[in-house]
Amino acid sequence: MTIKEAKDICARLERYDETLSDEDFFLYTEAMSFLIEKTKQPRYMTALGGVYYARKDFDLALKYYEMAAELGSEFAIEGLGYIWYYGRTGTIDYEKAFHYFSSLKHNIVAQYKVADMYKNGYYVKKDYAKYKHIIEELYKEVKNSDNVYAPVPEIFTRLAAIRAEEGKTEEAVRLYIDAKEVLASRIEDNPFFGNLSIMKNLIRNLYRLKEPDIKNIDLFDLYELLTVPAKISFWYDEEKHTIESVEEDGSVVINFDGKWYRTIDDFFEKASLYDTRLIVIAWELYDFEVIT
Repeated sequence: MTIKEAKDICARLERYDETLSDEDFFLYTEAMSFLIEKTKQPRYMTALGGVYYARKDFDLALKYYEMAAELGSEFAIEGLGYIWYYGRTGTIDYEKAFHYFSSLKHNIVAQYKVADMYKNGYYVKKDYAKYKHIIEELYKEVKNSDNVYAPVPEIFTRLAAIRAEEGKTEEAVRLYIDAKEVLASRIEDNPFFGNLSIMKNLIRNLYRLKEPDIKNIDLFDLYELLTVPAKISFWYDEEKHTIESVEEDGSVVINFDGKWYRTIDDFFEKASLYDTRLIVIAWELYDFEVIT
């Protein structure tokens, strides 16, 4: 294998979800490992760490993030912050998380995680005023961004919660709706599990402030509508499909076109049409109707 061949393989196969076959994923990781060995460039270490993180293989993500962080990769340092903040490898370490996040003074993602630590009192003393100040300042930086990978949804949802606590419900709703639109576009391009988690919390918080408009819903509104028994139809490519949530043993299970999903999260992570995940074609689904 040459460096050019390895780069071509990575460009062809790099993907962040489970649709990559085991054979292709092995080929991709072999090519990426070759590039790391031959070039020693942190961008390849970071990229491989990111792919392992997206696939929830956090031990390997930690390995490659640490390699890249030693060479100064900002994205790898951010990734290490997440690993320790959420205890992805089995142990939460807020001190390490704060160390990594706070070292990235101009990284917006790292800074809103620092803010979260002040809000929750993780490693640092709880300081809601400081949390709010940081989020307000970060909002000024991202509010006009048209980049779906900018942390617009993350900042907007935090500010929306602040506005809701202040009694500014109308502004909070607007922020949630704007965040939802950006996040849906991001998910279409990158169905990373972390983006789905943000969307789920966003939808739940939005509909604590307002009732869903059942005449104007989309796929992601089902995070709320399927929490109780319901039957919902939609169209895709001139074909009608049906989703039904059913209560079973005190919890809700989902049936979509005859296939069962044990939780709402399971449905959003796995439901597909013609081997394409629904969340990737969310904007191509139309005429949603709440039947019951």
